[in-house]
Amino acid sequence: DSACKNRPLDLVFIIDSSRSVRPEEFEKVKIFLSEMIDTLDVGERTTRVAVLNYASTVKVEFPLRTYFDKASMKEAVSRIEPLSAGTMTGLAIQTAMDEVFTEEMGTRPATFNIPKVVIVVTDGRPQDQVQDVAVSAQAAGIEIYAVGVDRADMQSLRIMASEPLDEHVFYVETYGVIEKLTSKFRETFCAANVCALGNHDCEQVCVSNSGSYLCDCYEGYALNPDKRTCSAVDMCAPGKHECDQICVSNNGSYVCECYEGYTLNPDKKTCSAMDTCAPGRHDCAQVCLSNDGSYSCSCFEGYTLNPDKKTCSAVDMCAPGRHDCEQVCVRDDLFYTCDCYQGYTLNPDKKTCSKAITSSLVTTEESCKCEAIAALQDSVTSRLEALSTK
Repeated sequence: DSACKNRPLDLVFIIDSSRSVRPEEFEKVKIFLSEMIDTLDVGERTTRVAVLNYASTVKVEFPLRTYFDKASMKEAVSRIEPLSAGTMTGLAIQTAMDEVFTEEMGTRPATFNIPKVVIVVTDGRPQDQVQDVAVSAQAAGIEIYAVGVDRADMQSLRIMASEPLDEHVFYVETYGVIEKLTSKFRETFCAANVCALGNHDCEQVCVSNSGSYLCDCYEGYALNPDKRTCSAVDMCAPGKHECDQICVSNNGSYVCECYEGYTLNPDKKTCSAMDTCAPGRHDCAQVCLSNDGSYSCSCFEGYTLNPDKKTCSAVDMCAPGRHDCEQVCVRDDLFYTCDCYQGYTLNPDKKTCSKAITSSLVTTEESCKCEAIAALQDSVTSRLEALSTK
């Protein structure tokens, strides 16, 4: 029945092979296991099965990670041998928790939400304490079904089983009729998949529900009042998105974007101001000034920003009001130096000027002295020339 798909399970059978179970009865238990396997949707991504065999000791016949096809699993079941001593049911449940329901042994992680299920098959009264270990198992999220055969103690079955008890405790008179329980578990684990048969009118998603179905919608869509069709929701409505700055609706979903001057962080939700003055990010001719995710342009000293707010032009440094020379400003490329008018000299501050100092006038008396000295010099020179001639 391909339309019958059981929900994925991590399923562990715990079977009693104590002395009270005769060999031919144990064979009936193995047939029951094989028929149960046949009803399950066995596979690595669907239902995984493990088997524990117990008496006074416990043996893990195979864990959840070993077999993912029915044929191999049933072949392994056929090779199981009874242990033939004691009935340590509590120890068996504890071993399932410690050694089977672990990720190393094949149990799927809790995030997968795969139910953990135990089916205990026994014909006697436990020789150890089962109540506390059963409570621990159920607290760990393990659902326990208890199957009693013949002389099984009903009180012990009820102590170890999960609630509600009428859905988790089963009893058969003999191992010869245990196979009848297969249909019971089939009803529990498997429901007709109406969605697989195509007998539905859901527009987007069909969800099988105990022989019936419900309609659902893809992410970003909401179920309409007719419970069949779907409408896209505004994923950018307030409170529906996690975008830091801009939300862009995208066919039932959304993407985040940022304002100009910001860049989207790796989380695809929040934004960070980028360095708008980094090389290649601006069009300023000379100086870029970053300003909270934006920028403005400026110029070097001696230049002025043009009306386009990007390029610069050299300014006349000797224009009125642009220099501090007292008398003369001399332009030198982008700079200037100060000078003074004729008759003035530049002061040490290189800006102001002072009137130049000239020599005083020569007096008449000093002039006469100069003439007398000159005449004496001429007379001496004449005498020396005459002596030289003689």
